[in-house]
Formats: sequence, C-alpha cells, structure tokens
Amino acid sequence: MRPTLESLLTRSWLHRGAWAWLCWPVALLYRMLTMAHRRWYAIGLGRVERAPVPLVVVGNVVAGGAGKTPVVMAVVEHFTQQGLQVGIVSRGHGGTHSQARLVTPQDHASDVGDEPLLLSRRCAVPVAVGRRRMEAVRALMHAYPQTQLLVSDDGLQHHAMWHDVALCVFDERGVGNRWPLPSGPLRESWPRTPWPGSVQLVVQTGVNTASVSQPDDKTSFLAERRLSDTARNGRGQTRALSDWIGQDVHALAGIAHPDRFFAMLERQGLQLRTRHALIDHATLQELERPLQGTPGDRDWLCTEKDAVKLWAHHPDVWAVPLITTLPASLLTRLDALVWPKLSLPHGHQIA
Repeated sequence: MRPTLESLLTRSWLHRGAWAWLCWPVALLYRMLTMAHRRWYAIGLGRVERAPVPLVVVGNVVAGGAGKTPVVMAVVEHFTQQGLQVGIVSRGHGGTHSQARLVTPQDHASDVGDEPLLLSRRCAVPVAVGRRRMEAVRALMHAYPQTQLLVSDDGLQHHAMWHDVALCVFDERGVGNRWPLPSGPLRESWPRTPWPGSVQLVVQTGVNTASVSQPDDKTSFLAERRLSDTARNGRGQTRALSDWIGQDVHALAGIAHPDRFFAMLERQGLQLRTRHALIDHATLQELERPLQGTPGDRDWLCTEKDAVKLWAHHPDVWAVPLITTLPASLLTRLDALVWPKLSLPHGHQIA
C-alpha cells in the first residue's frame, strides 16, 4: 500500500525537518493572520453570536483529523440518554450546499457532507449544515424549537459563534512539532486561550499526553477508542468480525488516517488481503475504484464514513463502527457545565 501525499505531509509535521524550515516564512504569516482574526472578534470588531441554547463545540487545533466526529457521537449519546433534546450543527465539509439546511438520513453525502450524514444516521437527532455555522443553528432551531442543547462538529476556529464549552480533541500525534501550518500541524497556537466565560476541556484519543498538557491537569481526559465487534452492511445485515478470522478480507478507508483503521482490524485477528488507503472525504468515485474488477464474493470492510457514500451503490460492503468511550470523569464535568446553563437566557450578541 503506497502512502498518500496527505499521510506523508502529516508525518513531516511530527518533526522540524527540511519541510518545516522551508515553509517557515509562510507559517509565520499564517500565525500572524490567525492571531489577527481571533483578535478582531475578541476586541468587538467582529460580531459574535450566541445560540438560543447552550452550545458545545467539539474541535481541534491540529490539522489532519483527530477523531472529532466519534467524540461528537459520544457527547450526543450521553445527553440524549439523560432526556435532553440535542441538535448537531456542522459546516458540512465536502457537501455542495450553498445555504444552511437540515440533513436527513436519506440525503446524499455529496450534498451535505459525509460526516453530517453519518451523524444524522447514527445519532438520530436533528442535524443542520451551513458554511456559516450560526445560519445552521438558526435553521435547526427554527425547525426544532424544542432543542435544548447544540453540539457543533468542529468550529473552534469559527470565532463568530460563541460556545459555552469547548472540547479540544487530540490523537496520538499530540501537537506534533508545535509549529503552525504549513510547517507544522497547528491551526492556532497551543495552549489556546478560551473565550472569557467559556470552558475548554481536552480529550485525548491517543497516548501522547505530554505535548498537550494544560496548566490544570483536571481539564484533560483520556478517551477509549475501539472497533465494534460487529460489522453491518447496507442491507441491514450484521456479522461478527470474528467470522472473518482465518479468511481473506479486503479493506478500504477514505479517512484522515487509514492506517489506524487497518491496524485496528488486524488487532482483531483479521488478515487483510488488500488495504486501500484513500484521502480523507474521498468521493464515491474514488472509493469505488478498489471495488472495480474484483469478484463479487470478496468481502470488503470500510469505515462508517465511507459506507454512507458506498451503500447506495454497493450495499454488500461491510462497515465497522468506531466506538469512542468518554471517561466518567469527563461526563461528570460536562454535566456540571451544561445543566446549570439550560435555564439561562441565551441568544444575544456578545460582541
């Protein structure tokens, strides 16, 4: 399996090598622009809006995907199990929508984005997408005025939208070489300064904890990630992963870090005959290429994000869900932050 350009770039961000030094002038300019953009809103020149209900942002400061969407699923599940009416907003990366709109499970990923469609199908709560997230908030609240809590998939750098709580997600890369794009992986400086009045928590989905430590260790939490023991295809059938042990199986993944998916399958005892690593948010056409010309009796495994694009045309492909479990200490902290705000007035402009 040949590494993708994206994976090579991600690996280069772990060290301050030739690429990092070559791009340093551009990285310095990027850092100045991001600081100026944030400052614009901080001093009141940019309009910052509150949602009419508390809003939790799940985002990251590291480019390349850190596992935000599974954390969103875990947060939404936690609060819906407590009886809250929860909604999700997202930019809808990869979608062709030009205006804010609601997402339904029957939509196509090419229209609304693969991650919002996955969230709509998995979480069974209202989901809205919009290039300006506050427009997505308004669209969702107009259609579902009973919504009590909003969770934003990404949006830490979307300063026009106020958030009450920020979950900043890191994987095993930590903050890499600590340099900004394109010399390093950082979208903004770390440690970042949260908005006055908001709370920032760190969710670590990897073991590289030292590089993301904050002044208060009580704000950092380690989540657990694992593959489900059961795969599901587009026909609604389920099958235990253990059924493929000792058999040849093929795998593809169009996510930020395909190797992680393949490695997790192999740790389950599966023998992968072929592995096809594609770019993050790969299109249907890109995902279909490995499938073309292969006998129909070959079993293919993919991620859920790939499945929302493949199943309409290839329902026999098996999706293996990634399950992220948040620690009880983090969920307790979230409850303490969110529940008191549910009765407070929201929805006013703060800058």
